[in-house]
Amino acid sequence: MAVMRQHQNPTAESRWVWSVGKIAGIPTGVHASFVLLLGWIAYRAVSSGGSLWVVVASLAFTLAVFASVLMHEFGHALVARHFGIATDSIMLYPLGGVARLLGTPSTSRAELWIAVAGPAVNVLLAGVSFGFYWAWIGAAGIPWLSNFAGAFIYANIALAVFNMLPAFPMDGGRVLRAVLRRRRGLLPATEIAVVVGKAFAVFFALIGLFSNPMLVFIAPFVWIAGNRELTQVRWHYAQATGRRKDVSRMPRPDSRSGPQLRRP
Repeated sequence: MAVMRQHQNPTAESRWVWSVGKIAGIPTGVHASFVLLLGWIAYRAVSSGGSLWVVVASLAFTLAVFASVLMHEFGHALVARHFGIATDSIMLYPLGGVARLLGTPSTSRAELWIAVAGPAVNVLLAGVSFGFYWAWIGAAGIPWLSNFAGAFIYANIALAVFNMLPAFPMDGGRVLRAVLRRRRGLLPATEIAVVVGKAFAVFFALIGLFSNPMLVFIAPFVWIAGNRELTQVRWHYAQATGRRKDVSRMPRPDSRSGPQLRRP
């Protein structure tokens, strides 16, 4: 997921971040809470009667999926760089990844390409993995490797489909905003996309209560992140149009993350 960088206390967050250095010139890190996810995966494997091999395989699969998430985020970041937008950092959390872009795309076309780049990476990974499976892994007759490859292909397809749901600020929500932006402009498009995103947040929460608890944690993130970005767009829009009274009522967002208010 690509988001506009939010104003925050970097010192407070950095206490819980493990840096893995710069990749393609972008600071990359893993949140310390990621260890809790790995611990939970290992506990699930052990409590279900799995052997040490099952625990290792479960952890390896989890790391492989999050490597896909990391590549997904770099898909956003590198396409954003092509359109002149730098990336502050890429972070991995137990719920997924976040690429913090230092600005909003100046055109709907740029936003569309940046948004679809992440899911496109997952589709590409699924396709390449299926090619290996068809050409070699399936013929090798190694059950655990076949199962691993099949699950990896499914996971990447699921990541692409889920991220393309129009739940702003998820990728599909940004695609929706890009389409609306061509006719309505950035601010009205953002307002509509946020409303749709909130509807999906409620839907995620309800579904999560009865099936997948992970959705219960994703729901408030979608709601809150959408609201924050709408506040940023409104602030910069009010500033650009000279509405000083409106500007004075809004909290000032990070000055480096503002949208460039140009026609698409």
